[in-house]
Amino acid sequence: MEEGNVTISRAVSAITYPARFTLVCALNPCPCGYFGHPLRECTCTPFQIQKYMNKISGPLLDRIDIHIEVPALKVQEIIVSSENPTDKMDSEPSEKIRGRVVKARRIQQHRYNNEKNIYANAHLTPKLIKKYCPIDKEGENLLKNAIERLGLSARAYDRILKVARTIADLEEKDNIESQHLAEAIQYRSLDRSFWV
Repeated sequence: MEEGNVTISRAVSAITYPARFTLVCALNPCPCGYFGHPLRECTCTPFQIQKYMNKISGPLLDRIDIHIEVPALKVQEIIVSSENPTDKMDSEPSEKIRGRVVKARRIQQHRYNNEKNIYANAHLTPKLIKKYCPIDKEGENLLKNAIERLGLSARAYDRILKVARTIADLEEKDNIESQHLAEAIQYRSLDRSFWV
């Protein structure tokens, strides 16, 4: 997953292929699916929830950059008013988001123009993270507190910096600021400390 390749080994030889990919996955919060639901009661015990979450290995979870909770929609959010179908759409239009993403990708391509096999923040190695993701003293303190309080791993630290770099790029900021780090930290909601 981290090296962006897959090696197939047979008795007499092995061959390596490029295999960079984007992993998108989903899971229920518990076996019954209602842990934290605002209207339905969860029937699982804390032990069942912990056992369910432990099915995801810590090392695999560490390699997923962003974990977010997607709460259930309320009825009024699902049903579009027949009088005004745009009532449901309070969020930013997809076309505007796409424009920001395209700009951020261009920023990254330009930044890593002289780096071999690095085209986006996600491809950064630990050495390149130090070079391209510097943070100020306030950011260091914020990240240190998060690591201590949430029990984050060294790998999670690197992931947070890469995500914060991307958030800064989306805002067309040259430097990673504290608010970028704070947002990136919030995207680690499935780390083990939340479930212990």
